[in-house]
Amino acid sequence: MIKEADMEKKDKGIKFIAFYLPQFHRTRENDEWWGEGFTEWTNTKKAVPLFEGHAQPREPLHGNYYDLSDPETLNWQAGLMQTYGVYGLCIYHYWFAGKRLLHEPAKLLLEHREIRMNYCFSWANEPWTRNWDGQENSVLMPQAYGGEEDWRAHFETLLPFFLDERYIKVNGRPLFVLYVPNQIVRCAEMLACWRRLAGENGLPGLYIAETLSSKHGMSRPCLEDSDACIEFEPTLTLFGGYTPRGTHKYILDTMHVFSFDDVWENMLARKTAYAGKEKFPGAFTGWDNSPRVGARASVCLGFGPEKFKGYLIRLAQKCDKEKSGRFVFINAWNEWAEGAYLEPDRDFGYGYLKAVRAARGEEG
Repeated sequence: MIKEADMEKKDKGIKFIAFYLPQFHRTRENDEWWGEGFTEWTNTKKAVPLFEGHAQPREPLHGNYYDLSDPETLNWQAGLMQTYGVYGLCIYHYWFAGKRLLHEPAKLLLEHREIRMNYCFSWANEPWTRNWDGQENSVLMPQAYGGEEDWRAHFETLLPFFLDERYIKVNGRPLFVLYVPNQIVRCAEMLACWRRLAGENGLPGLYIAETLSSKHGMSRPCLEDSDACIEFEPTLTLFGGYTPRGTHKYILDTMHVFSFDDVWENMLARKTAYAGKEKFPGAFTGWDNSPRVGARASVCLGFGPEKFKGYLIRLAQKCDKEKSGRFVFINAWNEWAEGAYLEPDRDFGYGYLKAVRAARGEEG
């Protein structure tokens, strides 16, 4: 089992954390909403090229359409992380006033403590809609924010993970990410309650990070008492006021296309500070959500692991020079239906993972 002190000793300097989607296993709700047997692989497999040179479908190496209800899958992913220098995963966490969704992989982590995987949670606090098939107003799972009773129930659900030695902490405080904090009703009161409960359970507090992505206006921090900001890419740079509106391009009338190089150069040139909060820069391997939304997608052009390696090395050098970026958050470990993943694929093999290892100053 990995102790936090051992984690800190082993991983000096910048630590790469990748966002992690747990929707690669069947659930009763997804069977009902999207059809029997639905997982994220369903979206990935149905993708087709929509213009000349469009790189779809994306396929995992050796056809490894894994199942996250199998602990061996988590063990395999943990092995890749250790081999290629990915410090941890930021697992999307879904809580709807007591209702949890897609929690099987996290549950397995607690049941199988031999799996050497560092992790934290990002509360993806949005309602679920039928946006993938264009019916944005059709709500599948509403997001409701209760009062102290709900806050306590939510914290008690999280506590076993916070106490896990593999859970990522900052000076002993569990790192917890809020995806859209400006949508959380009475957020300051909720965090104060959680911090009290953390102290009552032997923790020195919580380390709260806001996600800046331009979603719902979240391109600047909104909480006085958060500790850090995560620059979620490429959406922060594309839609958070850092890309001139006139430079956005569209094809097929509705499909937004953008240059991998342009966004990365913008990210590296940008100088941002967030009122004394710690900044965690973002990185991305690519982007193409056409498997989910078809011709309404945003699609990145000119991506590839060699380019990603060069840019990630430059980002690591920038962080070192600025003495910032305790963590760099990569989008993503396994967002296959959004064209953002580190996992090995048919076209590039282990190229993206090798890029992370190279950015850590190790043999790529």
